[in-house]
Amino acid sequence: MTKRSFLIDTDTASDDAVALLMALRDPGIDVLAITVVAGNVPLEQAVQNALFTVERAGRTDVPVFAGAAAPLERELFTAEFVHGTDGMGDIGLPLAGRRPSSGHAVDVLVETIGSQPPGALTLVTLGPLTNIALAFRRDPALAARIGSMVVMGGTSDAVGNVSAAAEFNIFADPEAAAVVFASDASITMVGWDISRLYAVIDHDDAATIRGLGPLAALAMDIQAKVDVFATHETHLAGFDLPDPIAMAVALDPRVATRVEHRNVVVETRGEFTAGQTVVDHLGLTGRPPNVHVVREASRAAFIALLHERLRG
Repeated sequence: MTKRSFLIDTDTASDDAVALLMALRDPGIDVLAITVVAGNVPLEQAVQNALFTVERAGRTDVPVFAGAAAPLERELFTAEFVHGTDGMGDIGLPLAGRRPSSGHAVDVLVETIGSQPPGALTLVTLGPLTNIALAFRRDPALAARIGSMVVMGGTSDAVGNVSAAAEFNIFADPEAAAVVFASDASITMVGWDISRLYAVIDHDDAATIRGLGPLAALAMDIQAKVDVFATHETHLAGFDLPDPIAMAVALDPRVATRVEHRNVVVETRGEFTAGQTVVDHLGLTGRPPNVHVVREASRAAFIALLHERLRG
């Protein structure tokens, strides 16, 4: 079997960890490296969470690199209020003491993308786009070398989860997102709207997944704080899994059942709309399409893939 090469950039918290497990346990995927950015939690905690996840997946051969500790221009805004102080549900996991690989994530991104054959690499981003923007600023030609860039971020319907109009990953560093969305990368955007509509896990779903084995049980247990947030703040019928459904699209593009090529820009200055992904659905701006926007997905295909990768 010829494996597909993945780079994964993450601000590792509870849903990121599940997405990482899905990729690390896929026999058809070669995860070349995991790069970490501050976002859901500060950088050091995000690194520890990534290292813990790699260890639990039995994939300590995959290197983890620390990257940007703050956004390009703004103060760091984190989401412990969603994921818990440790980012992993505050369930008492041992999330300290591990050491990442030496080197900076941005250097690793530049070197790895540059060394792969053009079009051969899939880049999956699960957090703010700071590391990616820094890499693209250093070498703008890198963007076009990436075969596919799957971004968990934004929304296609202007319904936000951290403000009225913005999704967290873009809101946390809109300037970085603007750099990336204006690049020559072949971007597929899997927004929070897709998670909200197709990746909500209710209590019955969670019980079924827990029964698949120890890793599956861990994947559900670390959603403890997200479950509370989703119930009281985003008013879902369970907790949603934004990063896992984005990873599912990267692993199997057929999970996305409706994808539209649209122009998308990132609002960086709006008083009420900073971080919004502005999707030109009707072509009114005349700007050329630059992003493949996932509008619909198969919940059944997502759940089946989630079960398959967490089982055992």
